[in-house]
Amino acid sequence: MARMNIILPAMGEGVIEATINKWLVAEGSMIKEDEPLVEVATDKVDSEIPSPASGTLVSVLAPEGTVKKIGDIIAIIEDDVQATTEVPEKVEKEVERIRETIDAMKEEKEEIEVLSGGMKSRTPSGKFLSPLVRSIAAREGISYDELDKITGTGMDGRITKDDILKLLEKTQKSDKEPEIRRSAEEPKKEEELKTEPEFQKITSEKKTEAAPLHEKRQEADEVIPMDRIRKIIAEHMVMSKRTSPHVTSFIDADVTKLVNWRNSYKDKFLKAEGQKLTLMPIFVDAVARALYEMPMINISVDGTNIIKRKNINIGMATAMPDGNLIVPVIRNANEKNLTGLAKAVNDLADRARKNKLKPDEISGGTFTITNFGSYHNLAGTPIINQPQAAILGTGVVRKTPVVIETPDGDVIAIRQIMILSLSYDHRVIDGALAGKFLHKVKGILENYSPGIE
Repeated sequence: MARMNIILPAMGEGVIEATINKWLVAEGSMIKEDEPLVEVATDKVDSEIPSPASGTLVSVLAPEGTVKKIGDIIAIIEDDVQATTEVPEKVEKEVERIRETIDAMKEEKEEIEVLSGGMKSRTPSGKFLSPLVRSIAAREGISYDELDKITGTGMDGRITKDDILKLLEKTQKSDKEPEIRRSAEEPKKEEELKTEPEFQKITSEKKTEAAPLHEKRQEADEVIPMDRIRKIIAEHMVMSKRTSPHVTSFIDADVTKLVNWRNSYKDKFLKAEGQKLTLMPIFVDAVARALYEMPMINISVDGTNIIKRKNINIGMATAMPDGNLIVPVIRNANEKNLTGLAKAVNDLADRARKNKLKPDEISGGTFTITNFGSYHNLAGTPIINQPQAAILGTGVVRKTPVVIETPDGDVIAIRQIMILSLSYDHRVIDGALAGKFLHKVKGILENYSPGIE
């Protein structure tokens, strides 16, 4: 019988480890090739790993809840085929190591997942800094010199989250020591102060003003801990506001012709393509065309450098059943026609709601669209999806009385109007450029021509 080592595969650019969430097959059970084997979680997304071959799961080497690095052996499968040669474990791990190195180089080259716009992916001495480590360093104000002094415990000496947290713990402990010594040297003086009426009055007022949060809770209040995904979203949103000076511009668009065309064509489209024609693929198409003509919106920031992205990869914010948010990415959106975009939008949205997205499908975006209109909101001020420089919000399409200019004078008519909002990084995008981009998207939507009949 032949045995096969099951290794934790590459999970996308910038991902070097994953948590084993749940084994979907019990030890000793048979499994077919490509059937789901194990569910894992990364700092980006939860996903299932399929079995690379048919056979019996004879050994689980990574229990649920453990954290494993890319390339680690997590299980062993045995099949009924007589093994003639067996790939040595050392060679197998070396192949995975080479693959990870290539991914890391690609990540550095394309500057994907740079969570802190003010930090580079390597220290002056050349130490690689993962997106998570960079975000912690930016938040805590840790300098490159301090990072260079850390001895990384990760693969190939990389600095891990635990390494940087240990540095923070050590630093905080050092800061507290002088305060502890001062308290020990002057206990008498402090006790004498406590007996003073004025001191007691000030202390009482401070306790009232700065009461701990748990003291303010009411008995009927419910405490709901954030789940892992919500914590990631929260950290990413706070980091984005701290990184980029946000400005939001608005414009309204008369999409009456577009709505009438879609209403008359959607049934034919469904019958011909087997796909629903929603407004989202149309929005993606319009934005992709505008970005192609105005590439300085399709950018990101790396320190004092502007990275102009060659590819137009558009993310679409998608609500999940648990209330969290995920942003699958449509790659090279400008190269797809409306049919291709509709298929991509429907497929990604469906698998996002079923938690079936792959890590690569939620990374590498260069611009994001979020649809406030899904919940009948007029408009919103979206937060930039770092390391991108802009995000478009689309409001609800609704019938509105508007003034229309005609050769015979102005008239009031009922039109289908929507509000577009663009939040942008004011470090690199000025109001004039943002205004031109919004006007370009408005013009494409108001005179939309999909190129299909």
